[in-house]
Parts: sequence; structure tokens; C-alpha cells
Amino acid sequence: LQSIQLDCILVIETKNMFLTCQSQVIGPSQPIVATLGDSIILPSYLKPVYDATTLTVEWARPDLDPRFVYVSRGSLELEQLKNAAYKGRTSMFTDELKHGNISLKLSKVKQADAGRYRCFIPELEKDTVNVVIKAVGSYRVDGKGGVVLQCESAGWYPEPELLWLDGEGKLLSAGPPETVRGPDDLYTVSSRVIVEKRHSNTFTCRVQQNNINQTRETMIHVPGSLYDVFTVQSIYILTTIGLAVGLVVSIVLLVLAVVLFVRRRRQNSESHIII
Repeated sequence: LQSIQLDCILVIETKNMFLTCQSQVIGPSQPIVATLGDSIILPSYLKPVYDATTLTVEWARPDLDPRFVYVSRGSLELEQLKNAAYKGRTSMFTDELKHGNISLKLSKVKQADAGRYRCFIPELEKDTVNVVIKAVGSYRVDGKGGVVLQCESAGWYPEPELLWLDGEGKLLSAGPPETVRGPDDLYTVSSRVIVEKRHSNTFTCRVQQNNINQTRETMIHVPGSLYDVFTVQSIYILTTIGLAVGLVVSIVLLVLAVVLFVRRRRQNSESHIII
């Protein structure tokens, strides 16, 4: 977690003198990594511990309009302020507010959830939490003789590097990945590569950012039967083409034979007439 600094204010009144300490909003120092479909916690709390049940707590994404993903005022949610994309998917731990726990729970994580979230208490200050969506991989059969592997990961800053590895950890030759920078200045990177049958049908998509020592990867297993199906389909197609060509040639030869037969009969008939 980030280092904690405590701001103290000396308040002097006519009869009393006392010291008050201002709590600060403390969040994680590293991005939160999420997997599609899962639930995650965006941790945030008040230090020193302060009862937040009477405070206004705002969780927002600056790049959205409306920007609020959750607003709590006096322990009650102001749902009318929430962005429609987050309805029914965000909540706070109301029983923990009295202990200064103002963390946000985000359910059914989507690819679009990647971004920068800010927790803000008007009476205090704000803190930022980054959510990075884990690399997601998939595959499909390519009609030209292989399998297309696809991979995508979002919520990165700075721009990350994407690598493809085979089952032995060797780099696969792939074209440059597609990188898109969103309105929140975070990057989404995606790539695809065509592979053929190997000794190991397991492949790894690795997304890394060496500057912040962050690495996310996903493994994709392609069933060997998928290649076999493609091979059978290829043989079937070639066989079908061969049969079709053979049939056409047979028809042409048959037509030529009929034409030659008719000509010979005519020639024979003409010869008999001349005699």
C-alpha cells in the first residue's frame, strides 16, 4: 500500500484546545487484475479509521458520462446517479463503513470495465485505482490450413508488449499487435496468429509491461482433433474436386465418342450410296 501521511490540524477555541487528525483515502499501489465474468474488490479505506456511514462516498470513472459507478450518501446508494453500464454490478460493504472500509465490489467483470477508477469523499480527498483485465484468448479454424489464435488485454499504461509462445516456451512469429489508446489514456492490445499442428497444442499469450513489472498471460489449448477434422475436410474437398473433374472429363470424352460415331455412320452411308 501507499505510504500513509497524517495531516493534523491544531484547533484553538476560547475554552478548549484539542488536536484533530484528518483521515486520508488510501488505495492500492498496483493495478487490480480482473478476469472476465469474475467479481473483484477495488480496495479503499480511511486511515486513521473513521466512521464513513455519514459521509458521501463517490466511486467514478472520469472517462465515462455519467462518470459515477457508485455513490453512497449516509450509507444509502444514490442509484439515479449511476452509469447504466454498472447498474446491478457495483456495491459497497455497508456494514464496514463504520470501520472506514469504503471499498467497491464490481461483479460480472466485462472487457469495457478496464480503466481508472477514483474514490472521492468531498470532506476528504480522492485516490485512484486502476483495473486491468486479464489477457483473454480464443481460437477458430482458419480455412487455409491452420488455426487462428486470438488474444486481447485492456487497461494498460504505459503501452504493453504482447508475445506468443508455443508449448516449449519458444516465440511464435506473429505480426505487430493492434494497440488502441482509450479516452482514459489506458491501452488495449490485441493480436492474432495462425498456427499449425505441433507436438504440443498449448500456446501462451503473454502481455507484459517491464517498466512497472507487470505480466499477464493466458494459455490456449487447441484440441488435436480440430486439426484432424480440418485434414479430413481437406481430403474430402480434394476428393470431391477430383471426382468432379473426372466426371467432366468423362462427359466430354463421351460426347466426342458419340460425335465420332455419328460421323463414321454418315461416312459409311455415303459410301454405300456411291457404290
